[in-house]
Amino acid sequence: MSAIRPPFRLNNSEFWTGVIGLGLGVFVIRSGLKLKLGTINDPGSGFMMFYIGILMCAFAVSIILASVTEGGPTFGSRWEDARWSKPVLIIVCLIAYAFALEPLGFLIATIPLMLLLLRIIDPVRWTLAVPLAVLAPVGVWWVLKHGLAIMLPTGVFEIG
Repeated sequence: MSAIRPPFRLNNSEFWTGVIGLGLGVFVIRSGLKLKLGTINDPGSGFMMFYIGILMCAFAVSIILASVTEGGPTFGSRWEDARWSKPVLIIVCLIAYAFALEPLGFLIATIPLMLLLLRIIDPVRWTLAVPLAVLAPVGVWWVLKHGLAIMLPTGVFEIG
């Protein structure tokens, strides 16, 4: 007894995701070729891009084949019961952070962002949120500044 294959629908979201992924993979392959491949012993600047593009294309083709043979959800079904408030709030917070980073500096801008994300987006109790919001950015700042010698914005207060 053979399984009945679902009919192919043009509004299959997985099919179109695979097509977009395939196009992106071809773009990455072409970009790698433009940068020169080199050899395995002396790789050029496009070596990794080229082979990553091949992997992207292989994965995209597997997604396309699975969507054609097994079917997939429609575009509309992907967005049913979507809750937009938290993603929109995160985007607004990140835009505000991008504008605040240079004038305020890394530490002064990052600590409130972390606190906001920890308390509002995925509520964590205050006793955990405050230390995380302070220690995580300070730890990242220390590693970037002292361990990797990367300059971060210090802002008007020259902190960091």
